[in-house]
Amino acid sequence: MTAEAEPAFRGRRSRSTTPSPRLLIAVLAVAGTVASFMHTLVVPIIPALPRLFHAPAADTSWIITITLLAGAVATPVAGRLGDMYGKRRVMLGSVWLLVLGSLVCALSTSLAPMVVGRGLQGLSTGLIPLGISLLRDELPAERLGSALGLMSSSLGIGGALGVPVAAVIAQTFTWHVLFWMATGLSLAILLLLWRVVPESPVREAAPGRFDVVGAIGLAAGVSCLLLAISKGGTWGWVSPATVGTALAAVAVLLLLWGPWELRHPSPVVDLRVSARPRVLMTNLTSVVVGFAMYGMGLAVPQILQLPTATGYGLGQSMIAAGVCFAPFGVVMMLASPFTARVSARWGAGVTLVLGSGIIGVGYLISAWFMHSIWQTVLIGLISGVGVALAYASMPTLIMAAVPDTETAAANGLNTLMRSLGTSSSAAVVGALLASMTVAFDGGQVPSAAGFQAVFLLGAGAAALAVLLGLCIPGPGPGPEARRAPAAVVAAAVGSDARQDVVLGAVTPAPRRPATPATTIATPVAAKPGDAGAWLA
Repeated sequence: MTAEAEPAFRGRRSRSTTPSPRLLIAVLAVAGTVASFMHTLVVPIIPALPRLFHAPAADTSWIITITLLAGAVATPVAGRLGDMYGKRRVMLGSVWLLVLGSLVCALSTSLAPMVVGRGLQGLSTGLIPLGISLLRDELPAERLGSALGLMSSSLGIGGALGVPVAAVIAQTFTWHVLFWMATGLSLAILLLLWRVVPESPVREAAPGRFDVVGAIGLAAGVSCLLLAISKGGTWGWVSPATVGTALAAVAVLLLLWGPWELRHPSPVVDLRVSARPRVLMTNLTSVVVGFAMYGMGLAVPQILQLPTATGYGLGQSMIAAGVCFAPFGVVMMLASPFTARVSARWGAGVTLVLGSGIIGVGYLISAWFMHSIWQTVLIGLISGVGVALAYASMPTLIMAAVPDTETAAANGLNTLMRSLGTSSSAAVVGALLASMTVAFDGGQVPSAAGFQAVFLLGAGAAALAVLLGLCIPGPGPGPEARRAPAAVVAAAVGSDARQDVVLGAVTPAPRRPATPATTIATPVAAKPGDAGAWLA
């Protein structure tokens, strides 16, 4: 459904009910960080899961896998529901699922309820694209760029900061305390969202019936694809289970789901919009950036924890390793104002390319210089800046190319693309390190050559992301340019521009003649070489 065929519903809100931009940004960013934290909550206790639940490691791995699957499926579905029925309403529903899942896990004593609870926790991942879209609807132009960067980066911030926190709790208390903490955090987020976040005035004027069949088809296809990626190393990459699951994913997505979505009047994913070159190339780049980002998080903590007797391990405890890697998340959080200035000056396309290049530099340094703690911290800082730049640019690029009424669904699909990249990275890096080992202390550990191969692979992925980013077209003078986020238009036309938050229009200051937003956007986009040529 396009904006021309079905105009967005926009209603005015009284000034007293509108929260301050700073408070709104803080609440939504914390909500996104907590949602992503749930993905790494159990990382410190992974080795102990078979003993804790009296089950084989292949079975307890579902405690990790189910959260990944649920999150991947939930992001585009939650985004579409938010566009249709209200983003705040769907965010509150997502947090209720997070509360329920955390409570189920906290009370679990066996594997089955634990897997169910972890699946419910994964469904809250939709908070991130919903928050990105709601910020676009609510914030004044001058605050939007840094807010989008912070919200988009919360997917990595929660994961990076969650590991050391979870490690301290897991080693100090029982594992149940992890999920009681998660329950408390979820309830706090629920209260904050209810009290602070307003309902967005932007949604479909007359939403059709939700595409239940399309949602089921997307869930089936994506689940099969992620299962083949995440379980391929365990099942065997050429085993009937892996090959059959991968083929099922292709059959469901291409032969059944795709044609259904093209015919449905209100699809979960508007494939015609998603096929636009700007959206398609951004999503492809997101897959590769997700792949490049996740490899660092898998390799560096292992090097930190391997014994120094190996010759390349740094002999740190699990908690110390988490603390050493925490700057990766901290710098992502602190870099959002910087990423906004880069995008405002040169455009989000340049920001994405620059971020991908910095990630590549971090990997190249890692391949030859990771012999001490300070080097790992420095590499984490460099990589964190790169990921912050790349992640901040993606939602801005996407929202410049889709109708106002589809921003949450489009950002949900982009988050799914990143998840496909991280899942592929986990599978490939895991297989690579498992195949390149040396004997140590009666067992096998990843070799130094294996870690170097991972870092070079990450550098290659970052280089590919740079090439794909350079292929992202700038918006022309058509509908995509007219829908450019107000923050970018304001940055392009100068500091005198202001945003009407309720109506979403960009109008000049009183001392200039009144000009429609579409008139502002068109000449900016038409000038090659200035910020408008790379409109985010």
